Amino acid sequence: MTDATDATTDVKDWWQTAIIDMEPGRIAFRGRPVQDLIGTVSFPQMIWFMVMGTLPSPAEAALFEAALVAAVDHGPQAPSIAAARMAATCGVGINNVMANGVNMLGNVHGGAGEQAVMLYADIARRHDDGTALPDATAAALDDWRAAHGRFIPGFGHRFHKPVDPRAPRLLALVDAAAAAGTVAGRFAAIGRAVEAHLAAEKGKAVPMNIDGATAVIFAELGCPPPLARGFFCLSRSVGILAHGWEQMQQGGRNKGPTPPHYRWTYTGPAAGG
Repeated sequence: MTDATDATTDVKDWWQTAIIDMEPGRIAFRGRPVQDLIGTVSFPQMIWFMVMGTLPSPAEAALFEAALVAAVDHGPQAPSIAAARMAATCGVGINNVMANGVNMLGNVHGGAGEQAVMLYADIARRHDDGTALPDATAAALDDWRAAHGRFIPGFGHRFHKPVDPRAPRLLALVDAAAAAGTVAGRFAAIGRAVEAHLAAEKGKAVPMNIDGATAVIFAELGCPPPLARGFFCLSRSVGILAHGWEQMQQGGRNKGPTPPHYRWTYTGPAAGG
């Protein structure tokens, strides 16, 4: 047993980290003094450095930054933004507003990038085992649907038709980075293979959306799937902060999703029944 009552366990063993070393007058992130980082690395580089443990090159950081920029906001109809704006009308602080928005980013809203990285990785493994890319793609999609249902993460969009304007730009940046040797371009090819398979299957284009495109970038950079969602949360936090602050300036109290002149539909037993 290793808890607070175990005399053989020193509580310092609970707090082990390779991220920061700090004592009076000294702060070092992953072995690098903070004063050497301030003014010499960009914020995207610092994010990757802190989370992944390696300092990306400027070219790698630029690609990572493009993914972060693309996902900052998608309007008040997005649950994360709507929740933040509603929270702001309840008189809470800006940190509470942001927490409410980020807490809406789950498997359905905000998790597609993580899921797309998982799908791409599965296709890559099958391809590595010697299966041709189109066949690896088809088999991975069949298995994905069997396990998760008919929706393929990262492709199609309920709002942006026929094309999500963010995806082609992100893919163009990946292509340029691959041409420059910054990334291999392998996952861009995998993403396009999924897109081609879905188009052939459905008889119409099912374009990659922002989640599929940012997943390409995260996969190209070697990001584990769960961190794709974490990085999306960081990105969307910018929009959440902007909308929360705007709502605070606009004022209003207890704004809910249903306007006052609408009434919800009651489906319970009749009164007195």
